[in-house]
Amino acid sequence: MHIHSYEKIWLALSVVLILLLIGSVTYGAVGPGIAMVADSQETLNPEALEEDERFADPRVEQVDDNAYEAYVVAYQFNFDPDPIVVPENSEVTFFITSPDVIHGFQVVETNANTMVVPGEVAEITVEVNEPREYGIVCNEYCGAAHHGMEGTLEVVPEDEYEEEHGGGSA
Repeated sequence: MHIHSYEKIWLALSVVLILLLIGSVTYGAVGPGIAMVADSQETLNPEALEEDERFADPRVEQVDDNAYEAYVVAYQFNFDPDPIVVPENSEVTFFITSPDVIHGFQVVETNANTMVVPGEVAEITVEVNEPREYGIVCNEYCGAAHHGMEGTLEVVPEDEYEEEHGGGSA
């Protein structure tokens, strides 16, 4: 059976496109900067977040030199705390949960992007090197005012942070 040369070319291009599709889906699932809601954190009762010391008072804590942990609650239609203030040249690990519905948590212009599920604790880390302001948005539809659900990550100079926060929690 004879296959025309144009058919061979189209067949080869189709196989290449299929392989590219499979490769891009695989990279998207396991590539760098991609984080799913991990099961490494203990589940919470979303109706009793005030009983969990991490989320009863959402805040930023210094845990090491240039390492901070931010405990964030996403609820219809805000983030708490807002703004989240950290010093420059630091690594911030966010622990995020929700008491009501599924939300998204994306720090714009970084690779921080995760889903926030009631009763689950999402964990994601971001390195911030220079003073600037990052937007935080909810990218999962969460209700009628979803379009206005946004917050701010403020990266300030180290001396300014020390002056305002004393190097402790924000």
